[in-house]
Amino acid sequence: MFKTIDMCRRLHLRFPAGMLVMLLALLLASCGTRAPRYDYRQLAKAAVRLDMDIDAKDNHRLYIEVADWIGTPYRHGGTTRKGTDCSGFTSAIYKKVYHHKLKRSSEEQRTKNCRKVAKRNLKEGDLVFFHNGRKKRKATHVGIYLKDGRFVHASTSRGVIVSRLEEDYYRRCWMQGGRVKGI
Repeated sequence: MFKTIDMCRRLHLRFPAGMLVMLLALLLASCGTRAPRYDYRQLAKAAVRLDMDIDAKDNHRLYIEVADWIGTPYRHGGTTRKGTDCSGFTSAIYKKVYHHKLKRSSEEQRTKNCRKVAKRNLKEGDLVFFHNGRKKRKATHVGIYLKDGRFVHASTSRGVIVSRLEEDYYRRCWMQGGRVKGI
């Protein structure tokens, strides 16, 4: 114990107290910082499957997860990779990527889980809602916005795919964008 006190006194004599505090703060601050880890193989695979570039600023977990769902067949009421419908798909993605539970229907996701967002203000991860052409006040389809006008969704005819908001059908049946509350 006396050795430790003696060592501290010698250190104090060599370095002014302010310099010791700064040195200690610098050492402690640098201990917790490191570059984020990326699995570049998974990102490359996701970029190919989604046919889009994935940038460093993008949500890599989102892109990797949705890429794994591409090609999943449509199944009414489904929520798994064996088969899913559109709201089951968005619910599963939000649970895995954002740890957030969404309602189970497109309309409830629109009215209860989201706040309205204009198309020009869409951000990665926002939900995009569509009507079926007949009931224009009720959301009958939902997808997840990625970027550059592209979104991923479970199509009744082709399963989970990436589409463009500018496609004629989606332009005609556009309802609104939605930013999930609490994310």
